[in-house]
Amino acid sequence: MDFLQPSVAVADLSPSDDPTVTFAEHEDYKAILLAGYTHFDIECVGAAHTASPTFPLYTASMGSRDPLAPAVGFFGGIHGLERIGTQLILHYMRALLFRLQWDELLQQQLRKVRLVFMPIVNPGGMWAHKRANPQGVDLMRNAPHKAESRVPFLAGGQTLSPLLPWYCGIPGSPMQTESAAMLRVVREQLACRPFSLALDCHSGYGFDDSLWFPYAKTRRLMAHLPEMFALKTMLAQSHPHHDYSFEPQSNQYLLHGDLWDHAYDQAPAGNMFLPMTLELGSWLWIRKNPRQLFSRHGIFNPIKAHRIKRVLRRHVDLLDFLTRAAFAAPGWLPGADRRAQLLQLATAHWRPRRTL
Repeated sequence: MDFLQPSVAVADLSPSDDPTVTFAEHEDYKAILLAGYTHFDIECVGAAHTASPTFPLYTASMGSRDPLAPAVGFFGGIHGLERIGTQLILHYMRALLFRLQWDELLQQQLRKVRLVFMPIVNPGGMWAHKRANPQGVDLMRNAPHKAESRVPFLAGGQTLSPLLPWYCGIPGSPMQTESAAMLRVVREQLACRPFSLALDCHSGYGFDDSLWFPYAKTRRLMAHLPEMFALKTMLAQSHPHHDYSFEPQSNQYLLHGDLWDHAYDQAPAGNMFLPMTLELGSWLWIRKNPRQLFSRHGIFNPIKAHRIKRVLRRHVDLLDFLTRAAFAAPGWLPGADRRAQLLQLATAHWRPRRTL
C-alpha cells in the first residue's frame, strides 16, 4: 500500500511578509510545520494557481505509520472566505505540538492512531478573499454527481457561470486541482484503512453549530448509519452540554457535487470511512454584531478577538473527541446484534424529511 512520503524541505517553509504572495493563515501553517518538522510527515500534494502567486497544497500527518491503524483527517479552507475553520485546525495542531513535549497519554495515543491535516484546501480563494477557487469553482459543488432531487436555486450548485456563486464547474470536465488533491489524500491516507474519520470545518449556515454527514445528494440514509449513531451517542454522553446538531446534511438541503458524498461512496468495500462536516453557525456572530453584514469576512467569521478565542476554545474538544474515538474504535463499534438495534434507532431518529 503506497502512502505519501515527506517531500517538503525546510527552505520551502520559510516565512514571507509580502501580502501580494501570501496571507496570514498560510504563514501560520508554515510556521507550525516548521516548528513540528520532526513530528510531522509533510507532503505537497499539488499546487493552486492564481493570476499571480502559486500556493502549494500541504498536508501534514503524525502518529502511527501502521497502514492498518485507525486515522482521523482534519480539513478546512475549502471555501476561501471561511477562515475560522482553518484557524481552528491550526490551533489544534499547535496545541498538539506543545502537548507532545509533556503529555505521555498523547504520545501513547499517537502510537496507535494516525492524524492527517489539510487545513487550507483552497489557498487561492483564501488569498483572494473569495469563496470559490481562483477559477471561480465552488469546490464543495465540484464532485462529478448530481443530486437525486430538487436542490435550492443556485445554492445547491449551478453550471451557468463562474461569475455566479456556487458554480460546479464545466459539466464533464475533470475536477479542480484542489478537489482532486483533497480526494487523493482521503483515498491514500484515510479511506484505505479499516477505520477512519474525517472532519471538514466550515462556517456560515444558521445560528447553531452543526455536524453533518452524508448524504447531501439524496434523502437516502448512509450505509454506516448505526456507526454514526453510536458516535453521536458517545459525543452526547461524554460532552452532555454540547450544542451541535448532528444529522445527515440532506435534512437541511440537497446539493450537487458534494465532495464528501463522493469520497464516502468511493471508499473501498469492507473499510469504514465516516466523514463529517462541522458547520459553525455564523449568524449568531452577526446577530451579536450586525455591522459584520457589511463585510464579506464578517459574514463567515467572528470578528471580535474574544469571540475568535471562544470559538477556538470551544470546538477543540470536538477534534480531541474524534481523535480519541478513532483510537478506541474497536471498543465502541457495534457488533452485528447491536448494529441491528442501532439501525432501528438511527432510522427513527434521522428519518428523511422534506428539504429545501
